[in-house]
Formats: sequence, C-alpha cells, structure tokens
Amino acid sequence: MSRIGRLPIHVPAGVTVTVGDDNLVTVKGPKGTLSQQVNSAITVKQEGNVVTLERPTDSKPHKAMHGLYRALVHNMVVGVTEGFSKSLELVGTGYRAAAEGGKKLTINIGFSHPVVLEAPENISFETPNPNTIVVKGISKQQVGNLAADIRAIRKPEPYLGKGIKYTDEHIRRKEGKTGKK
Repeated sequence: MSRIGRLPIHVPAGVTVTVGDDNLVTVKGPKGTLSQQVNSAITVKQEGNVVTLERPTDSKPHKAMHGLYRALVHNMVVGVTEGFSKSLELVGTGYRAAAEGGKKLTINIGFSHPVVLEAPENISFETPNPNTIVVKGISKQQVGNLAADIRAIRKPEPYLGKGIKYTDEHIRRKEGKTGKK
C-alpha cells in the first residue's frame, strides 16, 4: 500500500464531502468550496466523517495516483477549514509593498514603475509591514503559484541578497570580486 494513499481523511464538523459522477470530489466548508476530478482508476469511499481512497492494483502508476489524489483531497479539506498562506519578504533599500483591500497588491521593487497585481478569486493579500507580503487562500496550489509569481518579479540575487524571497528561504551568498585574493 502507498504510505500516504492508505491514510484515511478525517472530515471535521461543518465540512461536507460529496463524490459525484465521474469521481468529481467536491468539498464545502466555512471558507469556501473546492472540487477536484479524481482519476477513474481510483475509488473514493465516504463512510461517515472518514474518506478513503483505494486503488485497483499495485502497479506503479496506480500507486502514484493513489498517493497523489489522497493528498489533493486532504489539501482541499484543510483548505476549506483552515486555509493556506505563504509569506514573502522584500529585501532591499526602498523595496516595499502595500495591499489595498486585500485584493490589490502594489509592489515598489526598484523598477521605474510600481508593479500592481490583482488577486484571483479565493485569494487575498496582506502586508503586516511594508517589507512582508502574506498570500492567503483556500487552494494550496493557487496560493503557491501566486507566491512563486510574486517572487519571480525580482528573484533574490546571491551577492547582496536583494529581491523577493520566501520568509523561510535561505539565500546562498557569494563572495564578490575582492574575495579572490
């Protein structure tokens, strides 16, 4: 058995999981609704407040799909109850960000113009201070992709460490020219 795929998914109170036609799993919770199409080879069973996924054979593709879809369904349950967030940090003189209403983010990152981003549905921005951006949402994939897009605006460089980096990211620093002597 897959180590991840065999684990049951416990559905907390206030969350409903429905398995529709063609293995379409829909999860509704206090923060919103998410749905995921599960491969037809994987069987999704719901018994009370526990959801389990089963595979037909022990072939390598079935094992891989088993763990993948179990993780996706689990992330949907966690997303509609607690949500996900990614924190980014701006490092550099004059670099700052401002969130307007949680749906619009303005970043001054050393370009001749400010970079303005609009948040997609179910995603919001927060700026606890001018050098920190927090991306929050119910979909782990959307939050991660948007955080990666923001980081790609100006990746951290290895000499001074300036740019946009994840809060828990460590930038490997290089010595400058004078370090060769």
